[in-house]
Formats: sequence, structure tokens, C-alpha cells
Amino acid sequence: MKMIKTKEEVISTIINEQNILIVQDLDGVCIPLVQDPMKREINKEYVKNVAKLKESFSVLTCGEHEGRRGVNRLVEKALGSKTYTKENGFYLPGLAACGVEFQDRFSNLSFPGLNDNEINFLAKVPNIMESMLNTELNIFLPTISNSLRKKLIEVAICDTRFTPTLNFNEIFSYVKRDLTKVKDLQLIMQKIMNNLLDESKKVGLENSFYLHMMPNLGLLEGREIMKYATQNEFGTTDIQFIINGAKKEAGLLLLLNKYISNKTGVYPFGEKFNVREAPKKLNALIKLCRDKITSDQMPLLIGVGDTVTSAKDEKSKSWMRGGSDRGFLTLIQRLGESYKKENQVIFVNSSNDQVIRPKIHGSDMTGISDPNDELKFNMIINDGPEEYIDWFKQLAKNF
Repeated sequence: MKMIKTKEEVISTIINEQNILIVQDLDGVCIPLVQDPMKREINKEYVKNVAKLKESFSVLTCGEHEGRRGVNRLVEKALGSKTYTKENGFYLPGLAACGVEFQDRFSNLSFPGLNDNEINFLAKVPNIMESMLNTELNIFLPTISNSLRKKLIEVAICDTRFTPTLNFNEIFSYVKRDLTKVKDLQLIMQKIMNNLLDESKKVGLENSFYLHMMPNLGLLEGREIMKYATQNEFGTTDIQFIINGAKKEAGLLLLLNKYISNKTGVYPFGEKFNVREAPKKLNALIKLCRDKITSDQMPLLIGVGDTVTSAKDEKSKSWMRGGSDRGFLTLIQRLGESYKKENQVIFVNSSNDQVIRPKIHGSDMTGISDPNDELKFNMIINDGPEEYIDWFKQLAKNF
């Protein structure tokens, strides 16, 4: 098992390399988790420190850059001016929507791998969600007022452009942690999203989308496994409607493709490479890198995430492992082993009083990892985004 490093040791490992790429999730890492996504905030000094790293930093998130719910709005609010943010290149560069919305530091956007029919259908999804959720809550919570039901629906539906999402944190809180009701609501959330998949098939997009559950317990027959509520946590709180192929581990290759092209002028996977062209299996992703990227071109990779899960199936006695950050963090670890580089995997404890998740306590990683888990963390940020931002500030001083 890898030894957990101190924050100073990880910084030393990073700054001793000339060729580095930090790949970082957003919500729960540098943005505290909240029940209402519209109330998220980002730290002003963190944003300015990201800019110091220039091409050595990329985000990799299932959230989005643009739109009223996009992280770009949080950055502009933190800095107090859209013009100032754009002129100085303070937007967070990298890949959003789990792999299909790319932007640079100046918010120049591209959408690798998407077609117009998919974009048009996605634009209709929030309205379909609203109608379905209204019907379900009328049945499930028949005694609440119309105004309260409307408010719960408004918070629950994240009308993002490429990843329309149901987020039930606020609704879960309304039922006051009644486990039975929370589980029933999780099934309602899943039912609505499965119905959306059926709607997409009716317009000829049967292979275009999948459901991404946060957090989840891995895959079963190609579908993500819902993590049901327990006494200690809500389990799956969000389900995203996402483009097929938009997986963070595939997104990591797209980021590498762009990073290396900026350094060398050559795209190792081709100029038009996108997540839909990437292999589906971890070993195949590693092989593609080995075939196309030489050791001197491959940067030292630092992966930062907060959504990793592990739970034992009592029937089969096997471990079910998932979480939206698990794939790309594992790939970073495996690429380090393959290229003999000291790649770093950093885990941030994101659980707080608004969004309850498993939390690492010393050597106790219950709910996140297990003794047989392939994924090992080099560093653990115990106290959430605030501590991570402090650490990042120390790192940025060296750039």
C-alpha cells in the first residue's frame, strides 16, 4: 500500500518536474457542496492562483462551464466583472460536462464529439423533467402546497446545456431523513431519468445518452448502480443525463491530447479526437497512450477528486466500487506505473452539514475505499475545499 504523503511532500514532488498537468474535479474539491446548486460559491484567490499555473492545470468535471448554472458565472461573481475575468484569462480551463464542453482560460468554447440532433434534444430535457417530476411529487407529497412543490422542483432540476440533472438534496431534506422516503425518492429520480432515455429512443437517439449517478457503486451490465440511502448518508443524490462516451477517464485523454499539442505542436491522438472515440476499458486507454505518447512527452499527472465509493455486497461478498472520479484517478495512477512517473492522486473529504457523504477518518476509509481497492491515494485533504484551497495557494507560489 502506498504511504500517504504530507502536503509539503506532494508539492515537492510536483515542483521537481518541468512537465506537469494537474487534472482537478470542481464541486466538493474547490467548491463546497451545497443542497441548492445555485448557491455555490468559488474562492477569488483560488481562481487567481489557477491562472498562475497556465497550461499546467485543467479541470475535469461533470458540471458545466457555461449557462446560468455554469462555473463561469461563479468565477465572474467572485471577481466582480465578466470583462475583467475574460481580459485576464481567469476562467478555469479544461473539460466540463464529463467530456464534451472544452474551454481555455479566456472562455473560448468547443464541443468535441456532439451533433446537432443531440444538442437539440438536450435543450428539451429540462422541460420534460419538470413535467415528470411535477406528476411524481403530486402523488408522493400530496399535502404540500403548490408553491412549495414548485420551489422543490426548481431546485431539483439543473437545466445545464449538456448534462441536464436531477438533484434531490433539497427534496431529501424536506422528508427529514426518513430513510424509507429517501429511498422511494431515489427510485422516483431513477424512474424519471429512465423515462427520458426512452424519450430519446423515440427520436432516433437510442445510442446517444446514458445516466450518470452521483455517487454510484460502479457498473452492472453497462449501467451505473444506484447507491441507496443509509443511516449515515443519502447515497445517490444526483442523476445526470449525459452523452454516451462522456466519461472522465476518456476526458483525461482529450486533455492530454490538447496539452501535448500545446507543447509539441502535434496531437498524439489526432486533432479531432474526442471522448466518443476513446476506448471504453481502462487497459485499452493505457495502451492507446503507450502507443501514441512517448515517455518524454507524457507529463507528471496530478489527479484531484472527491467522489469515490466502495461498498461490500453482502450477498456475493464482493466489493462494488464506483464514484465519478474513480475512473480518471485510477487511470492517472496506472499511467504513472506504466510510464514510471510519480503521478499523484489526491482525495478531498467533501462531506459537510449540507451534503452528507462518506468521509475518511485517519486510516478508516469505509464507504470510499477498501483493503483490496486498486486505487490508492497519495494525499488526503481532511477538511474539505477550504483546506485544499490553502494547499493549492502554497503550490501556486512555485509557478
